[in-house]
Amino acid sequence: MLRLHTFACMRNVMLCLILSLLFSCSEGKRSHDAYAQDTSTIPLRYAEGFTITKIGDATQVTVRYPYQGATSGHTYLLVKDEDNVPDVPAGTAVIKIPIKSIVCTSTTHIPMLDYLGETNKLTGFPTLDYVSSPAMRARIDSGKVQELGVDKSINLEILAALRPDLVMGYSLTGDYGQFRKMEELGIPVVLNAEYLEKHPLGRAEWIKFVALFFDKLEKADSIFSSIEKAYNETRMLAAQVKERPTVLSGIVYGDAWFLPGGKNYAARLFEDAGCQYLWADDSSNGFMQLSFESVYAKAHAADLWIGVASFTSLEEMQKADKRYAGFNAFKRGEVYTYNARLGLKGGNEYLELGYLRPDIILKDLVKIAHPRILPDYRLYFHKKLE
Repeated sequence: MLRLHTFACMRNVMLCLILSLLFSCSEGKRSHDAYAQDTSTIPLRYAEGFTITKIGDATQVTVRYPYQGATSGHTYLLVKDEDNVPDVPAGTAVIKIPIKSIVCTSTTHIPMLDYLGETNKLTGFPTLDYVSSPAMRARIDSGKVQELGVDKSINLEILAALRPDLVMGYSLTGDYGQFRKMEELGIPVVLNAEYLEKHPLGRAEWIKFVALFFDKLEKADSIFSSIEKAYNETRMLAAQVKERPTVLSGIVYGDAWFLPGGKNYAARLFEDAGCQYLWADDSSNGFMQLSFESVYAKAHAADLWIGVASFTSLEEMQKADKRYAGFNAFKRGEVYTYNARLGLKGGNEYLELGYLRPDIILKDLVKIAHPRILPDYRLYFHKKLE
Protein backbone atom coordinates (compact mmCIF):
# COMPACT_ATOMS: atom_id res chain seq x y z
CA MET A 1 0.00 0.00 0.00
CA LEU A 2 1.36 3.45 -0.93
CA ARG A 3 2.47 5.64 1.97
CA LEU A 4 2.30 9.38 2.44
CA HIS A 5 6.03 9.98 1.88
CA THR A 6 5.86 8.55 -1.66
CA PHE A 7 3.84 11.58 -2.71
CA ALA A 8 6.40 14.14 -1.54
CA CYS A 9 7.39 15.08 -5.07
CA MET A 10 3.93 15.48 -6.48
CA ARG A 11 2.81 18.77 -7.94
CA ASN A 12 1.43 21.45 -5.61
CA VAL A 13 -2.01 21.07 -7.10
CA MET A 14 -2.11 17.40 -6.09
CA LEU A 15 -0.92 18.31 -2.59
CA CYS A 16 -3.69 20.88 -2.29
CA LEU A 17 -6.26 18.31 -3.37
CA ILE A 18 -5.03 15.84 -0.77
CA LEU A 19 -5.07 18.47 1.97
CA SER A 20 -8.56 19.54 0.95
CA LEU A 21 -9.81 15.98 1.29
CA LEU A 22 -7.94 15.58 4.57
CA PHE A 23 -9.57 18.56 6.26
CA SER A 24 -13.03 17.75 4.92
CA CYS A 25 -13.03 14.47 6.84
CA SER A 26 -14.10 14.54 10.48
CA GLU A 27 -12.43 11.21 11.31
CA GLY A 28 -8.85 12.53 11.22
CA LYS A 29 -5.81 11.42 9.19
CA ARG A 30 -5.99 8.57 6.72
CA SER A 31 -3.55 7.13 4.23
CA HIS A 32 -3.67 8.35 0.63
CA ASP A 33 -5.06 5.01 -0.49
CA ALA A 34 -8.27 5.83 1.38
CA TYR A 35 -8.48 9.28 -0.20
CA ALA A 36 -7.68 8.06 -3.70
CA GLN A 37 -11.28 6.86 -3.80
CA ASP A 38 -14.49 8.85 -3.96
CA THR A 39 -15.86 9.81 -0.55
CA SER A 40 -19.49 10.78 0.02
CA THR A 41 -21.84 11.04 2.96
CA ILE A 42 -25.21 9.31 2.83
CA PRO A 43 -27.75 11.63 4.49
CA LEU A 44 -30.12 10.46 7.22
CA ARG A 45 -33.47 12.15 7.75
CA TYR A 46 -34.10 11.77 11.48
CA ALA A 47 -31.44 9.63 13.17
CA GLU A 48 -28.69 11.61 14.88
CA GLY A 49 -26.78 8.77 16.50
CA PHE A 50 -24.89 7.42 13.50
CA THR A 51 -23.41 8.53 10.19
CA ILE A 52 -22.74 6.70 6.92
CA THR A 53 -19.85 7.56 4.59
CA LYS A 54 -18.98 5.79 1.36
CA ILE A 55 -15.23 5.46 0.69
CA GLY A 56 -14.93 3.89 -2.72
CA ASP A 57 -16.44 0.42 -2.42
CA ALA A 58 -16.20 0.48 1.38
CA THR A 59 -18.70 1.95 3.83
CA GLN A 60 -17.71 3.73 7.00
CA VAL A 61 -20.37 3.87 9.71
CA THR A 62 -19.83 5.80 12.92
CA VAL A 63 -21.96 5.45 16.04
CA ARG A 64 -21.63 8.95 17.45
CA TYR A 65 -23.06 8.38 20.93
CA PRO A 66 -22.94 4.69 22.01
CA TYR A 67 -24.59 5.44 25.36
CA GLN A 68 -26.11 8.32 27.33
CA GLY A 69 -23.39 10.87 28.12
CA ALA A 70 -20.77 9.33 25.82
CA THR A 71 -18.03 11.75 24.73
CA SER A 72 -16.69 9.64 21.87
CA GLY A 73 -18.05 7.15 19.38
CA HIS A 74 -17.13 3.99 17.50
CA THR A 75 -16.30 3.66 13.83
CA TYR A 76 -16.66 0.56 11.69
CA LEU A 77 -15.41 0.03 8.14
CA LEU A 78 -17.55 -2.36 6.12
CA VAL A 79 -15.84 -3.98 3.15
CA LYS A 80 -16.80 -6.55 0.54
CA ASP A 81 -13.21 -7.32 -0.43
CA GLU A 82 -10.76 -7.81 2.43
CA ASP A 83 -7.85 -7.49 -0.01
CA ASN A 84 -8.85 -3.93 -0.89
CA VAL A 85 -9.23 -2.10 2.41
CA PRO A 86 -8.48 1.64 2.67
CA ASP A 87 -6.31 2.68 5.60
CA VAL A 88 -8.33 3.90 8.56
CA PRO A 89 -7.55 5.39 11.97
CA ALA A 90 -6.33 3.06 14.68
CA GLY A 91 -9.22 1.46 16.53
CA THR A 92 -11.50 1.24 13.50
CA ALA A 93 -13.02 -2.23 13.22
CA VAL A 94 -13.00 -3.72 9.73
CA ILE A 95 -15.98 -6.00 9.04
CA LYS A 96 -16.55 -8.06 5.91
CA ILE A 97 -20.06 -7.79 4.47
CA PRO A 98 -22.55 -9.17 3.84
CA ILE A 99 -22.48 -11.05 7.11
CA LYS A 100 -23.89 -14.57 7.12
CA SER A 101 -24.71 -14.88 10.83
CA ILE A 102 -25.47 -12.53 13.71
CA VAL A 103 -26.10 -12.56 17.44
CA CYS A 104 -28.40 -9.79 18.68
CA THR A 105 -28.81 -8.67 22.28
CA SER A 106 -32.01 -6.59 22.16
CA THR A 107 -35.48 -7.61 21.02
CA THR A 108 -35.66 -4.30 19.12
CA HIS A 109 -33.10 -5.71 16.67
CA ILE A 110 -35.32 -8.69 15.80
CA PRO A 111 -37.99 -6.90 13.68
CA MET A 112 -35.27 -5.26 11.62
CA LEU A 113 -33.94 -8.68 10.65
CA ASP A 114 -37.49 -9.78 9.82
CA TYR A 115 -38.22 -6.74 7.65
CA LEU A 116 -34.89 -7.03 5.84
CA GLY A 117 -35.54 -10.69 5.06
CA GLU A 118 -32.65 -11.81 7.27
CA THR A 119 -34.53 -13.72 9.97
CA ASN A 120 -32.52 -16.84 9.20
CA LYS A 121 -29.23 -15.10 10.01
CA LEU A 122 -29.85 -14.97 13.78
CA THR A 123 -27.96 -17.78 15.51
CA GLY A 124 -28.00 -16.70 19.16
CA PHE A 125 -29.88 -14.45 21.59
CA PRO A 126 -30.00 -13.93 25.37
CA THR A 127 -33.27 -14.99 27.05
CA LEU A 128 -35.13 -16.37 24.05
CA ASP A 129 -38.51 -16.14 25.78
CA TYR A 130 -38.43 -12.36 25.29
CA VAL A 131 -38.76 -12.77 21.51
CA SER A 132 -42.32 -12.41 20.22
CA SER A 133 -41.82 -12.24 16.42
CA PRO A 134 -43.74 -15.20 14.90
CA ALA A 135 -41.10 -15.72 12.22
CA MET A 136 -38.26 -15.67 14.72
CA ARG A 137 -40.14 -17.84 17.22
CA ALA A 138 -40.51 -20.47 14.50
CA ARG A 139 -36.76 -20.36 13.98
CA ILE A 140 -36.17 -20.58 17.72
CA ASP A 141 -38.58 -23.48 18.13
CA SER A 142 -36.78 -25.39 15.38
CA GLY A 143 -33.57 -25.17 17.41
CA LYS A 144 -31.73 -22.85 15.04
CA VAL A 145 -31.16 -20.06 17.60
CA GLN A 146 -29.05 -20.76 20.68
CA GLU A 147 -29.98 -19.53 24.16
CA LEU A 148 -27.08 -17.39 25.37
CA GLY A 149 -28.16 -16.74 28.94
CA VAL A 150 -28.86 -13.36 30.48
CA ASP A 151 -28.21 -10.21 28.44
CA LYS A 152 -25.29 -8.82 30.46
CA SER A 153 -23.90 -12.27 31.34
CA ILE A 154 -23.83 -13.97 27.97
CA ASN A 155 -22.36 -17.47 27.94
CA LEU A 156 -19.08 -16.89 26.13
CA GLU A 157 -18.42 -20.61 25.60
CA ILE A 158 -21.64 -21.01 23.63
CA LEU A 159 -20.92 -17.78 21.76
CA ALA A 160 -17.42 -18.96 20.85
CA ALA A 161 -18.86 -22.22 19.51
CA LEU A 162 -21.38 -20.31 17.38
CA ARG A 163 -18.67 -18.07 15.86
CA PRO A 164 -21.15 -15.50 14.52
CA ASP A 165 -19.90 -13.01 11.95
CA LEU A 166 -21.17 -10.24 14.21
CA VAL A 167 -22.57 -9.47 17.65
CA MET A 168 -24.90 -6.47 17.75
CA GLY A 169 -24.88 -5.11 21.28
CA TYR A 170 -25.91 -2.00 23.16
CA SER A 171 -24.64 -0.20 26.22
CA LEU A 172 -26.47 1.85 28.83
CA THR A 173 -23.42 2.92 30.83
CA GLY A 174 -20.29 2.50 28.73
CA ASP A 175 -19.27 -0.73 30.45
CA TYR A 176 -17.67 -2.66 27.59
CA GLY A 177 -16.15 -5.49 29.65
CA GLN A 178 -18.26 -8.26 28.15
CA PHE A 179 -17.87 -6.93 24.61
CA ARG A 180 -14.08 -6.79 24.99
CA LYS A 181 -14.10 -10.49 25.90
CA MET A 182 -16.10 -11.23 22.76
CA GLU A 183 -13.59 -9.34 20.65
CA GLU A 184 -10.77 -11.29 22.29
CA LEU A 185 -12.49 -14.40 20.92
CA GLY A 186 -12.18 -12.89 17.46
CA ILE A 187 -15.87 -12.00 17.19
CA PRO A 188 -16.63 -8.49 15.87
CA VAL A 189 -18.96 -6.40 18.04
CA VAL A 190 -20.93 -3.33 16.95
CA LEU A 191 -22.97 -1.11 19.24
CA ASN A 192 -26.51 -0.11 18.34
CA ALA A 193 -27.66 3.08 20.11
CA GLU A 194 -31.15 3.42 18.62
CA TYR A 195 -32.67 3.88 22.08
CA LEU A 196 -31.04 7.31 22.44
CA GLU A 197 -32.89 8.86 19.51
CA LYS A 198 -35.35 11.59 20.51
CA HIS A 199 -37.56 11.37 17.44
CA PRO A 200 -39.66 8.23 16.93
CA LEU A 201 -38.67 8.13 13.27
CA GLY A 202 -35.05 8.50 14.32
CA ARG A 203 -35.28 5.16 16.10
CA ALA A 204 -36.95 3.54 13.11
CA GLU A 205 -34.22 4.86 10.79
CA TRP A 206 -31.70 2.62 12.54
CA ILE A 207 -32.94 -0.13 10.24
CA LYS A 208 -30.46 1.42 7.81
CA PHE A 209 -27.67 0.83 10.32
CA VAL A 210 -28.59 -2.84 10.63
CA ALA A 211 -29.04 -3.16 6.86
CA LEU A 212 -25.48 -2.01 6.18
CA PHE A 213 -24.08 -5.25 7.59
CA PHE A 214 -26.24 -7.26 5.17
CA ASP A 215 -25.48 -4.92 2.26
CA LYS A 216 -29.17 -4.03 2.02
CA LEU A 217 -29.21 -0.27 2.51
CA GLU A 218 -31.44 0.32 -0.51
CA LYS A 219 -34.08 -2.07 0.83
CA ALA A 220 -33.89 -0.47 4.28
CA ASP A 221 -34.37 2.98 2.76
CA SER A 222 -37.53 1.78 1.01
CA ILE A 223 -38.89 0.22 4.21
CA PHE A 224 -38.16 3.33 6.21
CA SER A 225 -39.74 5.63 3.63
CA SER A 226 -43.01 3.69 3.90
CA ILE A 227 -42.96 3.95 7.70
CA GLU A 228 -42.14 7.66 7.53
CA LYS A 229 -44.99 8.30 5.09
CA ALA A 230 -47.52 6.48 7.28
CA TYR A 231 -46.30 8.29 10.40
CA ASN A 232 -46.51 11.75 8.86
CA GLU A 233 -49.93 11.14 7.34
CA THR A 234 -51.30 10.31 10.79
CA ARG A 235 -49.42 13.23 12.37
CA MET A 236 -50.95 15.68 9.91
CA LEU A 237 -54.43 14.37 10.66
CA ALA A 238 -53.88 14.91 14.38
CA ALA A 239 -52.48 18.39 13.77
CA GLN A 240 -55.93 19.52 12.64
CA VAL A 241 -57.62 18.95 16.00
CA LYS A 242 -58.36 21.93 18.21
CA GLU A 243 -58.80 20.19 21.56
CA ARG A 244 -55.73 18.45 22.94
CA PRO A 245 -56.42 16.09 25.85
CA THR A 246 -53.93 16.16 28.73
CA VAL A 247 -51.82 13.04 29.24
CA LEU A 248 -50.21 11.38 32.24
CA SER A 249 -47.80 8.48 31.80
CA GLY A 250 -45.85 5.97 33.89
CA ILE A 251 -46.35 4.39 37.30
CA VAL A 252 -44.67 4.10 40.68
CA TYR A 253 -41.60 1.85 41.03
CA GLY A 254 -40.34 1.63 44.57
CA ASP A 255 -40.40 5.12 46.02
CA ALA A 256 -40.53 7.07 42.76
CA TRP A 257 -42.86 7.66 39.84
CA PHE A 258 -41.08 6.95 36.56
CA LEU A 259 -42.32 8.87 33.53
CA PRO A 260 -40.90 10.09 30.20
CA GLY A 261 -38.94 13.34 30.13
CA GLY A 262 -40.13 16.17 27.91
CA LYS A 263 -37.55 15.37 25.21
CA ASN A 264 -38.11 11.62 25.39
CA TYR A 265 -39.40 10.02 22.23
CA ALA A 266 -42.64 9.11 24.02
CA ALA A 267 -43.28 12.81 24.65
CA ARG A 268 -42.83 13.45 20.93
CA LEU A 269 -45.36 10.74 20.14
CA PHE A 270 -47.89 12.34 22.48
CA GLU A 271 -47.32 15.70 20.80
CA ASP A 272 -47.65 14.30 17.29
CA ALA A 273 -50.84 12.50 18.34
CA GLY A 274 -52.46 15.81 19.23
CA CYS A 275 -52.10 15.42 22.99
CA GLN A 276 -50.83 17.74 25.69
CA TYR A 277 -48.23 15.84 27.66
CA LEU A 278 -48.09 17.48 31.08
CA TRP A 279 -44.28 17.30 31.28
CA ALA A 280 -43.64 18.49 27.73
CA ASP A 281 -41.62 21.46 29.01
CA ASP A 282 -39.09 19.20 30.73
CA SER A 283 -35.67 19.10 29.04
CA SER A 284 -34.60 15.51 29.77
CA ASN A 285 -34.35 12.79 27.13
CA GLY A 286 -34.64 9.81 29.47
CA PHE A 287 -37.06 9.06 32.28
CA MET A 288 -37.75 11.28 35.26
CA GLN A 289 -38.13 10.00 38.80
CA LEU A 290 -40.64 12.09 40.72
CA SER A 291 -42.50 11.79 43.99
CA PHE A 292 -46.07 10.53 43.92
CA GLU A 293 -47.20 13.80 45.50
CA SER A 294 -45.67 15.97 42.78
CA VAL A 295 -47.18 13.84 40.02
CA TYR A 296 -50.60 13.87 41.66
CA ALA A 297 -50.51 17.63 42.10
CA LYS A 298 -49.83 18.15 38.42
CA ALA A 299 -51.77 15.31 36.80
CA HIS A 300 -54.67 14.28 39.03
CA ALA A 301 -57.08 15.89 36.55
CA ALA A 302 -55.38 14.53 33.39
CA ASP A 303 -57.76 13.30 30.70
CA LEU A 304 -55.74 10.23 29.73
CA TRP A 305 -53.28 7.91 31.45
CA ILE A 306 -51.20 6.10 28.85
CA GLY A 307 -48.44 3.61 29.59
CA VAL A 308 -49.01 1.74 32.85
CA ALA A 309 -46.45 -1.01 32.36
CA SER A 310 -47.71 -4.59 32.75
CA PHE A 311 -50.93 -3.97 34.68
CA THR A 312 -53.85 -5.89 33.21
CA SER A 313 -56.80 -4.30 35.03
CA LEU A 314 -57.79 -1.27 37.08
CA GLU A 315 -58.36 -3.55 40.04
CA GLU A 316 -54.80 -4.82 39.82
CA MET A 317 -53.53 -1.26 39.70
CA GLN A 318 -55.52 -0.26 42.76
CA LYS A 319 -54.27 -3.28 44.69
CA ALA A 320 -50.70 -2.28 43.86
CA ASP A 321 -51.25 1.30 45.04
CA LYS A 322 -54.66 2.49 46.19
CA ARG A 323 -53.65 6.09 45.51
CA TYR A 324 -53.95 5.46 41.76
CA ALA A 325 -57.74 5.51 42.15
CA GLY A 326 -57.59 9.22 42.96
CA PHE A 327 -56.66 10.22 39.42
CA ASN A 328 -59.41 11.50 37.15
CA ALA A 329 -58.31 9.23 34.27
CA PHE A 330 -58.59 6.21 36.57
CA LYS A 331 -62.08 7.22 37.72
CA ARG A 332 -63.23 7.68 34.12
CA GLY A 333 -61.65 4.46 32.91
CA GLU A 334 -59.25 6.23 30.56
CA VAL A 335 -56.18 4.17 31.45
CA TYR A 336 -54.24 2.40 28.70
CA THR A 337 -51.51 -0.21 28.66
CA TYR A 338 -49.24 -1.27 25.79
CA ASN A 339 -49.56 -4.98 26.56
CA ALA A 340 -52.24 -5.82 24.00
CA ARG A 341 -49.93 -8.17 22.11
CA LEU A 342 -47.77 -10.68 23.92
CA GLY A 343 -45.75 -13.45 22.33
CA LEU A 344 -46.27 -17.15 23.02
CA LYS A 345 -43.55 -17.01 25.68
CA GLY A 346 -44.63 -13.67 27.15
CA GLY A 347 -42.54 -11.30 25.06
CA ASN A 348 -44.09 -7.85 24.55
CA GLU A 349 -44.56 -6.94 20.89
CA TYR A 350 -44.70 -3.22 21.69
CA LEU A 351 -41.24 -3.36 23.25
CA GLU A 352 -39.95 -5.37 20.27
CA LEU A 353 -41.62 -3.93 17.18
CA GLY A 354 -42.46 -0.46 18.49
CA TYR A 355 -39.05 1.09 17.75
CA LEU A 356 -39.34 0.15 14.07
CA ARG A 357 -43.05 0.94 13.72
CA PRO A 358 -43.73 4.27 15.45
CA ASP A 359 -46.41 4.83 12.83
CA ILE A 360 -48.49 2.10 14.47
CA ILE A 361 -47.89 3.54 17.94
CA LEU A 362 -48.96 6.96 16.68
CA LYS A 363 -52.17 5.57 15.20
CA ASP A 364 -52.93 3.93 18.53
CA LEU A 365 -52.44 7.21 20.38
CA VAL A 366 -54.55 9.17 17.90
CA LYS A 367 -57.31 6.56 18.19
CA ILE A 368 -57.19 6.92 21.99
CA ALA A 369 -57.09 10.73 22.02
CA HIS A 370 -59.20 11.52 18.95
CA PRO A 371 -61.24 8.42 18.04
CA ARG A 372 -63.25 10.23 15.36
CA ILE A 373 -60.15 10.85 13.25
CA LEU A 374 -59.60 7.12 12.69
CA PRO A 375 -63.12 5.67 12.96
CA ASP A 376 -62.29 2.25 11.48
CA TYR A 377 -58.90 1.76 13.13
CA ARG A 378 -58.51 -0.77 15.95
CA LEU A 379 -55.83 -0.43 18.60
CA TYR A 380 -52.80 -2.60 17.91
CA PHE A 381 -50.28 -2.25 20.74
CA HIS A 382 -52.50 -0.54 23.31
CA LYS A 383 -55.66 -1.52 25.14
CA LYS A 384 -57.93 0.13 27.66
CA LEU A 385 -57.88 -1.36 31.14
CA GLU A 386 -61.22 -2.48 32.53
